[in-house]
Amino acid sequence: MSKVDTAWLRMERPTNRMMICGVMMFVAPIDPVAIRQVLAERFLAFRRFRQKAVMGPSGAFWETDVDFDIDWHVRVARLPGASDKPELERFVSELTSSALDTSRPLWQFHLIEGYNAPSGESGGVLVARIHHCYADGLALVQVLLSLTDTAPTPEAHAELAKTWLKRDRGTVLERLLEPMQGGLQKMLAAGEKTWAKVSQMMADPAVAAELAHEGGEITRELAIALTLSDDPPTALKGPLGVAKRVAWAEPLPLEEVKTLGKALGCTVNDVLLACAAGAIRGYLRDGGEDVDGLTIRATVPVNLRRLEHAKKLGNHFGLVFLDLPIGEANPLRRLERVAASMRDLKGRRQAVVAFGLLAALGMAPAALQGPALELFSRKATAVATNVPGPQQPLFMAGVEVRELMVWVPQTGSIGLGLSILSYNGRVHFGVIGDSKRVSDPDAIVKLFAEEFEKLLMIALMEDWDEEIAAGDAEATLRRHL
Repeated sequence: MSKVDTAWLRMERPTNRMMICGVMMFVAPIDPVAIRQVLAERFLAFRRFRQKAVMGPSGAFWETDVDFDIDWHVRVARLPGASDKPELERFVSELTSSALDTSRPLWQFHLIEGYNAPSGESGGVLVARIHHCYADGLALVQVLLSLTDTAPTPEAHAELAKTWLKRDRGTVLERLLEPMQGGLQKMLAAGEKTWAKVSQMMADPAVAAELAHEGGEITRELAIALTLSDDPPTALKGPLGVAKRVAWAEPLPLEEVKTLGKALGCTVNDVLLACAAGAIRGYLRDGGEDVDGLTIRATVPVNLRRLEHAKKLGNHFGLVFLDLPIGEANPLRRLERVAASMRDLKGRRQAVVAFGLLAALGMAPAALQGPALELFSRKATAVATNVPGPQQPLFMAGVEVRELMVWVPQTGSIGLGLSILSYNGRVHFGVIGDSKRVSDPDAIVKLFAEEFEKLLMIALMEDWDEEIAAGDAEATLRRHL
């Protein structure tokens, strides 16, 4: 097992289970036999999922499960009561709070029959739980997408990955990755090669100068990361329990979010993260806290793999600290500050530093990992992910996927996760929180929708034609502030 994957395996705690959890909701009932067949043919095509993670005296390693039983990994269930959204949220909450069996490969799929969606449709739901040591979120989203087709019949299946990779430029992951593509990719490649190969590269003065520059940048980023102050105390920070709670909002039309971002001179991601910051602000204020003037941080995963390697398992990502100005009451000024923070991160090397630190933790004695993880988790209040999904309907075992959500785990003492995922022309927003720190995640997702409506109303009340025609988007936003 790689050192970075080992670090994620060691991070498992009763208070924070290191599972990536995905939820697929279907427009109609789905056949359990057909689901097992899809998983046997496509999911188990990745040999790693037949293997279990084993901790040995010299480190962690992968071992084939000779007693592998797909029926143990694929379960069928029915929700109690009304079998509706609140019941489904409770079911998923229990799964995200429960450990996977370490004597088996660390994943399970739960097929829920007879789910009654808020739209009135009755269909099936598939909940996936996969341990983070197998792969990062980007890779596992690709794995889940490989289980689907772009039509009720599987003929279009081969086009899925190619179509998905071409769409949605400008996402959080890609925007943060783009400025790193040149020297950073050379540096990552060099780090994976032998010292002899590095010496050959260093013989070229141009490459040597570039590596020296990158090394200086990373040294500065490491110093910044180590000296970051702890996040301010709020109800979201503090001792964690063992129970998680999840909730998700009704999806927003992606075209509306894009239009709003264009009108306000920002990206789609700026708009969505500003709405998330506003929702957290409202949630804390409704709980009686004075948050005026406060800024908290969210750690944002940043992909460090080339897109053509998106389906390769393992963890190949870093983390950056994003400021969320929850103390700003003005929605437009809050948006401006989020956008400014995103622009600042574009030229930084925080993600590479985090990747290197994770590798170092995987090599260090296990006793050192806990204190080091706590040091960094004190510097953030939430984990925020924004994943672009395909913008056409998907089908699994012949049934259309209506909604799609994915949550990544929180680490250390972080007790709040924010998830944004776009799929089939809609944006899905979800929250996962420690029950001691986030007693009512549904309140946050409702406030998220309200924050978007605020920005939408502000945009509709203004005459933007002249300014947008002039092309000065940043000046547009600043004038309206």
